[in-house]
Amino acid sequence: MTISTLFRSSLVTLALAGAVTTGSATAADYIIDTEGAHASINFRVNHLGFSWLTGRFNDFTGQFNYDPNNPEASQINVTIDTASIDSAHQERDEHLRSADFLHVEAHPEARFISTSYEPTGDNTAIMEGDFTLNGVTRPITLTVEKIGQGTDPWGNERVGFSAVADFQLKDYGIDYELGPDSETVYLTLEVEGIRQ
Repeated sequence: MTISTLFRSSLVTLALAGAVTTGSATAADYIIDTEGAHASINFRVNHLGFSWLTGRFNDFTGQFNYDPNNPEASQINVTIDTASIDSAHQERDEHLRSADFLHVEAHPEARFISTSYEPTGDNTAIMEGDFTLNGVTRPITLTVEKIGQGTDPWGNERVGFSAVADFQLKDYGIDYELGPDSETVYLTLEVEGIRQ
């Protein structure tokens, strides 16, 4: 079960899922608002078919570019501190940081870099990208929803996205035996960006 918590991190990757980039004249650069705690990378893994183990990565950074008039050009880049994994259980988190799972000593960072963004509706899209975890880079697909865009009470322009994705632990070289119900990690990413 320790294992299951670990892979929301891939999530990590994920938080990225919610961001978009564009290259048109009205495109804008955004920094993910982690300082204000308005972004999160969350994960869940099934525990033996009985319940869900949940967790998050507390430390990550990222930026994206977004133009609502040219969403197909959108891109995002997110870097996750793998040692910041937090499943609200110290002993389990220490195991998740070990070579059995995230091996944070050898691989202190996970990263997501988008490769395409394809709108599927007014506020929805599919984002493809490369996710690096445990020293392995593989493609991952994120289902994205734009939550909102506008100016906050202090005059900052913001835009926010939510995204979901999933991946198999074995695809990232994690083969710790957790049972068939715990082989998939489900990610939920919440991203709010501040225009620079």
